[in-house]
Amino acid sequence: MNHCKIKFSWVWLIVVTGVLLLSGAMTVTANAGDVFPCTKDSDITKTIAPEASLEDFSCVTKRYEGSDTLHFNVAVKNISNEDQRFKVNIFLENGKNVGGLLPTSTKKGLIKPGETAKFTYPVMAMTASPGKIDLIIKTMSK
Repeated sequence: MNHCKIKFSWVWLIVVTGVLLLSGAMTVTANAGDVFPCTKDSDITKTIAPEASLEDFSCVTKRYEGSDTLHFNVAVKNISNEDQRFKVNIFLENGKNVGGLLPTSTKKGLIKPGETAKFTYPVMAMTASPGKIDLIIKTMSK
């Protein structure tokens, strides 16, 4: 084996190793419509009102306004003895944030004790899972 082929083999080995290392550090992405964990549990800071129980917090990528977009699935259960309305805020480390009220409208009333309300929050211009998340669920005053 000549000297040129040995150099090429070493360079090729270094390039392949670098590509494998970089691909292992990439963020999680999923096929459109597949539900997946938003991030590691240790990267989620949760502040949840004592009247609420977080029943679901997951992510899905699906079409929104013409492009694939990350969505947060949130389900909150009322564990108090009174009807409640909750405010959900999701803050991401890249400065983006989403949120809203559960239920979104009070025409049908508030969340009854023991019932669960769900909503899906889209995050514009994001297709991959975020790094760190701050999730805040507060009780709205009546």
